[in-house]
Amino acid sequence: MYKKSPWAAVGVLAFGVAVGTLQMTAVVPMLPVLQRELHAPLTSVSWALTASLLSGAVTIPLLSRLGDLYGRRPVAVATLLLLVAGSVMAALAGTLSVVVAGRALQGVSAALLPLAMGIARQKVTRDRLPTAIGVLSAMIGVGSGAGMILAGLAGGGYQALFWTLAGLGAAGVVLIMLFVREPGRPQAAGRPDYAGAALVASWLVCLLLAVSKGAAWGWTSAGTLGLLAASVALFALWVVSARRAASPLIEIPMLLHRGTVGATVASLLLGFALFGTITTLSSVAQGRLGASVLQVGLYLLPAALLMLTVSLLAGRLMRRFAAASLVGAGSVVVAVAALWLSVSHGSPASLYGASAVLGVGIGLGYAALGTMAVEHVEPARTAAAGGVNSLVRVVGSSLAGAVTGAVLSGAGAGWSFAVSAMAALVSAIFGFVQGVYGARRAEDVRGGAGDGAAGADGRATVLAVEEPV
Repeated sequence: MYKKSPWAAVGVLAFGVAVGTLQMTAVVPMLPVLQRELHAPLTSVSWALTASLLSGAVTIPLLSRLGDLYGRRPVAVATLLLLVAGSVMAALAGTLSVVVAGRALQGVSAALLPLAMGIARQKVTRDRLPTAIGVLSAMIGVGSGAGMILAGLAGGGYQALFWTLAGLGAAGVVLIMLFVREPGRPQAAGRPDYAGAALVASWLVCLLLAVSKGAAWGWTSAGTLGLLAASVALFALWVVSARRAASPLIEIPMLLHRGTVGATVASLLLGFALFGTITTLSSVAQGRLGASVLQVGLYLLPAALLMLTVSLLAGRLMRRFAAASLVGAGSVVVAVAALWLSVSHGSPASLYGASAVLGVGIGLGYAALGTMAVEHVEPARTAAAGGVNSLVRVVGSSLAGAVTGAVLSGAGAGWSFAVSAMAALVSAIFGFVQGVYGARRAEDVRGGAGDGAAGADGRATVLAVEEPV
């Protein structure tokens, strides 16, 4: 079945990626509900969001590596089963600690994107691959918007929301088992870098805890400064460990390579801009406009619909324009939406209009970002490269939650939107610069000066042919 119709498998994988993303944003409008029903302070309730993002950041590269070693299809099924288990745990929870634990299990499903990209790279023809990767990547944006809508449709109760996520996860498992097949056995060798995973988790926990609690504890307090110092030290230790490991969790050269660093930075900043914008919009809608959870989802409905529409067109655009240039253009559009909201966010019309613009920008940027991240990587390393890119995106999303809370409480919604706009503008700069580099690289390859193997479109397909920057 899969061999006859690879696009059926791509559609199923896109559904799985969307479900894995739904759980990230669905809890955003539910934070006040959790605070009220579980009798917990907002600073503690915010970890219901952070726990999922943090779990995803740590497990994305680990599960991507396990997919390289043991097969991406079984690992993808396992991630959805963990999402189901976490959803059931959170639905039955009567305390915040159990909800946070369930959310951590749900966050594992963030690894579905790089796993799905690896499967698509194996089966979809080269000329259609940008469309497949574009659709899969755009599901991050679609799922982010749809998650907010799902929270409203759940009726305002967190139990109904988590039961719905459990059902969607179970449907994803069944569909992947029926429609997705992998050709042959994995060729990768080595062992997963569990020590690297522990170090990544440690420095991220320290960093996010310092950012989220800095306003309450004081930015110059011993606790905040100690956590920041510990984060820096653990990060340095992780870099040393990664350079010495035979099969590191994250390959540092892949982060710093001139052919991929633009995608790395753009992914980090676009993740920040998206979550910063929708989190602030949710706060403004509920606080200033008195919107219900469902109404917040409706404000983001234009974004969700346009993300999907634009992603379906992105494949055609990538046949004419470089992926990096489209990422830059999408980032500019996201910046326009955030700047719009920074100066005008007091009416429903402004929220609906900016949401539509945001959907166009994220749909275009995320769809092209997937191709930008892997176009210089060997096919066997696609999942690993996608894992690195997804990791930095989730790190950016995690930072957005903490930074947005701090800016909202201190400077207000206008400044919070402005911070997201600035992140998107910097992402655009890196996208356009990477596009210039890619064009020069293609010219070198066509002229015989390149070191990597060039594909039909003149782009190099081997990553490790140049020194890191």
